[in-house]
Amino acid sequence: MNTFNILAVDGIANEGIDLLRKNFNVEVRDKISHEELLEIIPKFDALIVRSASKVTADVLERATNLKIIGRAGVGVDNIDVQAATERGIIVINSPDGNTIAATEHTFAMMLAVSRNIPQANRVMHTGGWDRKKFVGVELRNKTLAIIGLGKIGAGVAKRAQSFDMNVIAYDPFVSAERAKNLGVRLVNLDELIKVADFITVHMPLTNSTRDMIALPQMRMMKPTVRLINCARGGIINENALATALTEKIIAGAAIDVFENEPLAEDSPLRNLPNIILTPHLGASTVEAQIGVSVDVAKGIIDALNNRPVATAVNLPHIPSHILEKLAPYLDLSERLGRTITGMSKDPISSVQVKVNGKIADMNSSLISTAVLKGILSSALDAGVNLVNANILAAERGIHLSEIKSSIARDFANLVTVSANGNIVTGTLFGNEGRIVEINNFRVDVDPHARILICPHINRPGVIGLVGTLLAKHGVNISGMQVGKTSIEGTSLMVLTVDNPLTQPVLDDMKNLEPIFDVTPVAYDV
Repeated sequence: MNTFNILAVDGIANEGIDLLRKNFNVEVRDKISHEELLEIIPKFDALIVRSASKVTADVLERATNLKIIGRAGVGVDNIDVQAATERGIIVINSPDGNTIAATEHTFAMMLAVSRNIPQANRVMHTGGWDRKKFVGVELRNKTLAIIGLGKIGAGVAKRAQSFDMNVIAYDPFVSAERAKNLGVRLVNLDELIKVADFITVHMPLTNSTRDMIALPQMRMMKPTVRLINCARGGIINENALATALTEKIIAGAAIDVFENEPLAEDSPLRNLPNIILTPHLGASTVEAQIGVSVDVAKGIIDALNNRPVATAVNLPHIPSHILEKLAPYLDLSERLGRTITGMSKDPISSVQVKVNGKIADMNSSLISTAVLKGILSSALDAGVNLVNANILAAERGIHLSEIKSSIARDFANLVTVSANGNIVTGTLFGNEGRIVEINNFRVDVDPHARILICPHINRPGVIGLVGTLLAKHGVNISGMQVGKTSIEGTSLMVLTVDNPLTQPVLDDMKNLEPIFDVTPVAYDV
C-alpha cells in the first residue's frame, strides 16, 4: 500500500472513502473541530472536506506535508485557495457530481411554484381543503428562459422540451451553434426578461452577475412570471424580490440559494405566500453525495500519482524549467483573453492565438490555454484553470486555432489574440505584461488596468470633452493614448482609469456626439 496518508472529514460518502482506501491510508473524522484539525493536519498528504470544515491559512501553515485538498462539492469558499496555491497545494472540487441533482431540483421547484404544491400541502396538514385557492398554471406552451447554459442550464433545457415548453436562453459565452444543438434560441437579457413565463438562473455569482435581476428588471417582466434560483444567492436581489412579490409585480418565485446562508429569521422572504423556499438542497441527494465523493477521490488518486487533475481550481504543477520561461506570459495571455472578451459584442465561438518569437519554439500550448482561461473566467465559477480551460471551451463550442512564428517584428516575443473581428497583442517589458496593439493601433497599456476603448471623430476638442465628462463622474484618467485609425477622419482613444466605470458613465460617454462607441474592459482591480 502507498504510504500517503489521507484525512476525510465532514461526512464523506463511503464510496469515495472505499476508493481511497484501495490506494492510501485513510483516517475518517466525520466531525472535527478547528483546533483538532490544526493539531493533526501535519501528518497528512491529502485532505478531503465538504463545507463544514474551514481550511484556513493557519491550517495550511501547519500542513507541512499536504499536497492536495479535495472539496466534495462545487464551491471552495471554505478553503483559502490563495494560501494553498502559495504553498504549492492543489485544490480540486467536483463540478459535475451534483449536476443531475441540481437540474432535477430546479425542475421540482418550477413544478412546485406553478402548481402551489407546498402551500396546498400545508393547508391539507392543518385540516383544510381549498381547491379554488390553489389553481395553478401548466408548463406546456410556456416560455422558459434560462440564464446560463452550462451543464445544469442545458439539462434544464432538455427536460423543459419534454414538457413542450418553448426554451430561450441568455449566455454571452455560448455560441449560436451550441444553443441550436440544445434546441434553444439565444436572446439578449432584456428580451428574455420581457417575454418569459418562467425564468431560471444558472450563472455563477460574479461582479457582473450580482443583482443581475433587481427591481428594474422585475418591472419589465410579465406579471405572471415565476422566478427560480437554484444557482447562487445574490444573483436575484432579495429585497427587490420581496417587493415584487408583495406588490404582485411578479406572480411567484422558488428560491434555493441565498446571499447569506442560513437565511435570516427576519428575512422578508419568509412571510410571503407566493414564494417557495428550500435550504440550499440543490445537491442534497444520495446520488449526488456519492458522485462528489467519488469524483474527488479519483482526483486525489491522480494527483498523488503525478497525473493531471482536470478539476483543479488553482494552478496544477508545471515543470519548473517550462514555468520559469513561460510563467510571465501566462498571466499576460489570460489578460489578453479577458480583454478580447470585453471588446466582443457577441459570444466568442472562435479564437485564434498567434505566438511570435523565441517562445514559439517552446511548448507554448499553455499560452493558448491561458487565453481560454481569461475568456471563460468572467462567466464561470473559480474552477477555470490551465488544466480544464480547453475542456470547458470545447463544451461551450469555442474553437481554438494556434499559429506560431519565430519572427516577432519589433519585440522579442509577442502573443496575439483574435476573435469576433478584434485583435489584441501583448508582450513583456522585463517581466511586466503590456498590451502593445489593439486592432492594429499601437498602444502601451497595462493589461491589469480598467481600460476604455473609444473610436471617435478626428477633430479638436474630443479629448477635452471626454476628460471633462469623466471628471464630472469622479473617474480619474491614469493614461490616455490617441491616434488615427485606418478609416479616414477617425481616431481611436484608449484610456486607463482608476475608478469603476458605472453604467451612467458609459451612457453619458456614448451620448457624446464625436464618440462612435465605448468599450469598457474591466478586471477585478
